[in-house]
Amino acid sequence: MAASDQGGFQDLVHVLGRMADGLVQVAEEMRRVNLIHLHRLFIEQLDRAVDDPLLAAATSTLEGISEGERRQMIFANRHYGLILLAFRVGVMDRDELLGNLKILSLNVVFAEYWQRTREHRRLLPEDSLEARVGRAVDVVMEQRFDDLEEWWVVDG
Repeated sequence: MAASDQGGFQDLVHVLGRMADGLVQVAEEMRRVNLIHLHRLFIEQLDRAVDDPLLAAATSTLEGISEGERRQMIFANRHYGLILLAFRVGVMDRDELLGNLKILSLNVVFAEYWQRTREHRRLLPEDSLEARVGRAVDVVMEQRFDDLEEWWVVDG
């Protein structure tokens, strides 16, 4: 192969490589768009459930709670899902995710939601993002008041 032919071949390989990289980026962006769209549908469904007790009963698997508590649990789930989505699509990094979850863990309603849905999370595939984040939230929930106590001792 002549030197000029070899240079042209290398140029072609380089161009094809860049095109492949571009396709990978487009595919990743489409995945994020699809996640956001799916989340929007999920939120619309939860909003309807919060507004209508009959739909809330059809959406929730929690037993022995009042209509108002069911709405609170659905909203807590909605809020947690939004934080998780922000992490999934890259709007939030790991530190921001954990910071937001620490703040959320201080909410009494979220703490109750988290306790009541423990069995749901146990059924998730162990290596899934939701299961991994769930385990991180479990740790956050166990330690949620430790930081406040340390602050009180150090600054008190």
